[in-house]
Amino acid sequence: MTAPVTGAERFVDLHSHSTASDGSQLPGDVVRYAHRAGLSAIALTDHDTLDGVAEARRVGHDLGVRVIAGVELSAHDDELEVHVLGLHLSDTDEIERALTVFRTGRRARAERIVQQLNAIGVPLTLDAVMEQARDAAVGRPHVARAMINEGWARDSRDAFDRYLGFGKAAYVPKVKLELCDAIALVHRAGGLAIMAHPGSAASRAAVERIAAIGMDGIEAKHPSHGAEDVARILALVDHYHLVPSGGSDWHGAESGTRMLGNQRVPMAWLDRQDARVRERAEREKVA
Repeated sequence: MTAPVTGAERFVDLHSHSTASDGSQLPGDVVRYAHRAGLSAIALTDHDTLDGVAEARRVGHDLGVRVIAGVELSAHDDELEVHVLGLHLSDTDEIERALTVFRTGRRARAERIVQQLNAIGVPLTLDAVMEQARDAAVGRPHVARAMINEGWARDSRDAFDRYLGFGKAAYVPKVKLELCDAIALVHRAGGLAIMAHPGSAASRAAVERIAAIGMDGIEAKHPSHGAEDVARILALVDHYHLVPSGGSDWHGAESGTRMLGNQRVPMAWLDRQDARVRERAEREKVA
């Protein structure tokens, strides 16, 4: 667990996953962990689904932890895959329809992965994969867990390194969602579009481009970012009038840099996001 919060310090975590997608903890338990870590707010950002948000908010209400409705989308900008966090979602009807289509695509992708595994001598079944996913949005981590369970991989890294990673024998690309369409989808749901864990991809030219097509912010603090990444991204965020974000990208880790709350994201960053949401709403009223 992270160190307890003291004095006037208040921290948030704006990137977390539950069993609604590929995390290991139930949505309500994500909030309980956040409370024990001393966090004031979290964003639940499961892949292609908002199914865990209602449960998380019920628990958050009881514990005094603010829960922000979010989602993580995989989009493409030319040939580059970009992950987009949709945060502060309020009008979810349209985005739910789109997410239903994405989840259907996820199952079709899982079927193709299983077929390709079978073709190279790994007799995994789709049922075994879906048993791991249960009601969650199925993805490659569930395939990896099924492979581990049946003895075809030592651990998740082994499954990805030998079979599921880009360019490997059972790799199947996702159906492409264009970056501009992902941003527009988040905006139609009343939210902010945040570029997730960009690392070195957050060059000056790249940030100028994504700001021009409507990206609201960038995830500066992330376990994959070093101190230099954080400083560089924050400078670009300020220069292009974006908002900063950050989080652990928590999937249930009990230790290490990916523990919930370990990124120590300041409450002030959430305040800036709230202000941007209000500004966008005011502009849309005028329009």
